[in-house]
Amino acid sequence: MSVDVVRDGGVAVVTVNRPDAMNALDVEHAEALRDHLEDLAADPEARVVLLTGAGDKAFVAGADIKYMQSLGVLEARRWGELGQACANLLETIPKPTIAAINGYALGGGCELALACDIRLASNRAKLGQPEVNLGIIPGWGGSQRLPRIVGLGFAKEIVFSGRAVEANEAHEWGLVNQIYDPAELMPAALKLAHELAKKSPLALAYAKEATNLYLTGEASAHMETELRLFAMLFSSEDQKEGMAAFAEKREPEFHGR
Repeated sequence: MSVDVVRDGGVAVVTVNRPDAMNALDVEHAEALRDHLEDLAADPEARVVLLTGAGDKAFVAGADIKYMQSLGVLEARRWGELGQACANLLETIPKPTIAAINGYALGGGCELALACDIRLASNRAKLGQPEVNLGIIPGWGGSQRLPRIVGLGFAKEIVFSGRAVEANEAHEWGLVNQIYDPAELMPAALKLAHELAKKSPLALAYAKEATNLYLTGEASAHMETELRLFAMLFSSEDQKEGMAAFAEKREPEFHGR
């Protein structure tokens, strides 16, 4: 049982490896996930992060309910802070994050997927926020990210009812970007990850920062920030290489400078 990181060129595949518990996260695994994500955020060799779960039944089936059962208010807050730290890293690290949702993504698992930039799912996947059935609410950012992705009305339906959403319905609402047969999911996710890893890491980092501005604050200020980031890229070697390669009809070679 662990959280594994396997490098495949510029792609870091992060796997929650606890299949006997449907990859549910306890403190040990959540801390390991946070630590790995912090390391990858600072690692220039890791250009894309791909998150998935071990086996073919679950992405992350949620948090460990047996652990949560005994928590008091202060312990529950610390547990929520740990989960939010993992989700915030997925949302903000300066490189694309992809969720390959190979099965159940419930509770904290759904919240981790919501924090990723792109979500690809097996047609057997089920996503949901069942916390209401336990007498609680999402605590790892789901109440904020879910409405931004699917709209307030559908988000309230999911959170209030606690029901699991099938892959096809999730795709219709934009909860996942694409769905695949189970055997095709990881090849498709890796293909996308490697395509993104070929892009300029500076441009991707700035693109992520700029598009994430949508989440907060005033649009006019964000437009100014977008202009600043756009202009700054024209001082980079990657910009010069990308445009030269286009003019010369060849593949660019980006180095993150």
